[in-house]
Amino acid sequence: MKTKIQDITFNFQNKNVVVVGGSRGIGLEVAKQFIKSGAIVTCLSRTKPELIDIKFIKCDLSKPKDIKDAFENIRDIDFLINVAGTNLCEPIGMLDDEEWDRVMNTNLRSFFLTCKYAIEKMVPNSYGRIVNVSSIAGRNKSIVSGVHYTSSKAGIIGLTRQLSHEVSSKNILVNCVCPSQTLTEMLSESMTKEQIKQLEGKIPIGRIATTAEQSKPILFLCSEAASYITGACLDINGGQL
Repeated sequence: MKTKIQDITFNFQNKNVVVVGGSRGIGLEVAKQFIKSGAIVTCLSRTKPELIDIKFIKCDLSKPKDIKDAFENIRDIDFLINVAGTNLCEPIGMLDDEEWDRVMNTNLRSFFLTCKYAIEKMVPNSYGRIVNVSSIAGRNKSIVSGVHYTSSKAGIIGLTRQLSHEVSSKNILVNCVCPSQTLTEMLSESMTKEQIKQLEGKIPIGRIATTAEQSKPILFLCSEAASYITGACLDINGGQL
């Protein structure tokens, strides 16, 4: 079944967007869509995205100093989109504290730091939009990922809601999206073709989402159509409960 969402367009002319984790998957598509909308896009990641008209700052999100240094090289931020994350599938019996810390540092601590530094730049302008990408796993559970991944994604939801409470009065709106499985490199690394086929049979819409279907709601949350939405967690999961 093919989807048609080409009729949805946004105008973010000259808005300054920072996409954290924009080198592949949903993050790469988000960067593409913002560039298409006229925005000035900066990507923070370990590898440079294969896009033209994008600014790139090399950043290892597991290292707080890298994040701090990256934001010192960014002057203005209108929108911060946090997409970066790592996904591991080991059960709890195979995890040690170092692996727990590694996943939590990449998936949750980096969100805290990027939000902190972005808000510092947004407050003087009394304007900002932050969208944190969690997961269906953070809402319920994961059928493949481990407790460290699921815990980090649940933590992103709590981070989003508390930040919204603290900064919405400054016209900085903070929201979260919770995507389900999406046709990305990470999906093919986490699930076999047979598992993917079985999953599709359980999704009410009957298929797995494309990256475009996950990115468009993120742009919506940055638009004026979402000017009264903050602290929300938007499920983008094809009807999965």
